Amino acid sequence: MKNTIIRIITAILLFTLIFSAGCDGGNAVQTEKNAPSFSELSVVREVPTEYATQFSATEYTDGYYLIDINEVGRFLVVPEGKSTPKGLDGDITVLCQPLDRIYLAATSAMDFFRALDGIGNVRLSGTKKEGWYIDEAKQAMDKGTMLFAGKYSAPDYELIYSQKCNLAIESTMIFHSPKVKEQLEGLGVPVLVERSSYETNPFGRMEWIKLYGILLGKADEAQQLFDDEVKRAEPYLDMEKTGKSVAFFYITNTNTVNVRKSGDYFAKMIEMAGGRYIFDNLDSGSQLSTVNMTVEAFYDGAKDADVIIYNSTIDGELYTISELTDKCAMLSNFKAIKQGEAWCIGKNLFQEPMALSRLTVEIHNVLTGNDDFDYVYLHRLRSE
Repeated sequence: MKNTIIRIITAILLFTLIFSAGCDGGNAVQTEKNAPSFSELSVVREVPTEYATQFSATEYTDGYYLIDINEVGRFLVVPEGKSTPKGLDGDITVLCQPLDRIYLAATSAMDFFRALDGIGNVRLSGTKKEGWYIDEAKQAMDKGTMLFAGKYSAPDYELIYSQKCNLAIESTMIFHSPKVKEQLEGLGVPVLVERSSYETNPFGRMEWIKLYGILLGKADEAQQLFDDEVKRAEPYLDMEKTGKSVAFFYITNTNTVNVRKSGDYFAKMIEMAGGRYIFDNLDSGSQLSTVNMTVEAFYDGAKDADVIIYNSTIDGELYTISELTDKCAMLSNFKAIKQGEAWCIGKNLFQEPMALSRLTVEIHNVLTGNDDFDYVYLHRLRSE
């Protein structure tokens, strides 16, 4: 314990020496006396966000970006070779490019790095190899280019320091472990808490790729990727509503049924696909996007749904009707099961936010009875 404390103190002193020389001690930077004043930087543009509400970003001259994340704070992204501007407000966290030694504890963000060909920027993972559903992340851990550095609540500080980590990306779960955030920042590692999971529009979740594009110096590529995904679903958004109702749920290990509240992004996605979420007036009053209800209450509310979709991201995939009814015998009386309209999400949706446009299209094809569609994320449960 004593040796660990000594190493942490040494790390803090070393980081202090490194960062006192400029934005990034590993880059050739302007001398501090020649650093620009932030007030002298001109606004180039406000980065457009069509659906996202949880962040905004402003581009300034010379490639600086100021990111503002709701209820988290502001972050100034400083381009490689540039100095930290003078006169910054005290609440602004400075992020110095290249951000190429990232500790990623926010699991859902890996898909943005994959899409931007930025897996190599993630040096440290808060998830073990077996916890990843993204092949590129597994491969990086196999090769040793990405290392497990402990879960968000118990990071390996020594490894994080030894790998010269220059950014920790956390989910809002870190707020349950505030001392961890403080210790990372004490080591000189800036902490960015991302809130893409708080977006109530599925395209809003996807739009966070723009924030990650800014971090990686790929803002234009991120914009194009986002535009391409929106275009994938656009032809379906203006189609006539099908009038069909959909229930999305999973059975918990306490024999209750977990469903999305009516304001959740998945309920919105069903609506965008031309359906109607069966629990269209459900709000528990809490900040959580889901609510648990008794089997009896779920039966009363969802038994006549035209389509049911089982959420396999929690307890694994299902392939047959019997696997589903084994979890809850009462489901065998559901209209959707009797009519063969029971479906399951077959990949870990939580780790693939960039798939939400594709999933919207798949739900539309389910609702319109297109059995010939090439489904990737949804599969019909077999009746055997």
